[in-house]
Amino acid sequence: WYQRRVRGVSERVEGRKVFSNSLDVKKMDLREMEWMNKAHDMGTSIMAVAYNGGVVIGADSRTTTGSYIANRVSDKLTPISEKIYVCRSGSAADTQFASELIRYYLESHSTEIGEPPLVKTGANLLRHIVYMNKHLMASLIIGGWDKYEGGSVYCISLGGTITKEPFAIGGSGSSYIYGYCDANYKPNMTRDECEKFVVNALSLAMARDGSSGGVVRTATIDANGVERKMVPGNQLPIFWAG
Repeated sequence: WYQRRVRGVSERVEGRKVFSNSLDVKKMDLREMEWMNKAHDMGTSIMAVAYNGGVVIGADSRTTTGSYIANRVSDKLTPISEKIYVCRSGSAADTQFASELIRYYLESHSTEIGEPPLVKTGANLLRHIVYMNKHLMASLIIGGWDKYEGGSVYCISLGGTITKEPFAIGGSGSSYIYGYCDANYKPNMTRDECEKFVVNALSLAMARDGSSGGVVRTATIDANGVERKMVPGNQLPIFWAG
């Protein structure tokens, strides 16, 4: 019932006709391919850590369509205000929609009050969008700085639950690093310690999670503004790989 495919000869495999070693696209039904029908998904590793004076956020850069890697270097750190960023995981379309909508709301709010918006204002607006639209596949981490609370981190889970945390992790890769983060996080870390903590944690998640990968992008946000960094895949910290 089975014959090995050889030299582009059409053969019958389990009752279906296949064309092996053939590059003739006309003979293939593209609609049957998984990546033609799946939405862009950010099976992701995202993270944010607050420190005294600011916040460090980070994410991997892999975007998938089913099992197909659609983008190796996507940017999952999205600004919604000058000093407020969103780390996005879930459906790329849903998270982009929510982020763009909140950016518009915050611009209007900032114009109305005459000063930059608070981090908790942006976080609660996002929470409202996700809560009132439960079909959205959006799990978000909001990190930023304002003059009242300094650096702060808010986590919005699927369904719209919001919590304020000293640090937060999310995405499919986060399940591999809960132990590492619990063991290595400590209160009152410095900026450099937070940046190293984020890069190490995301590197571990990317090494274990097949839906995470690419490069590590980070953003450090404080009173002076935002500093973006990128660590290429071949320069990430290497841990024991078995």
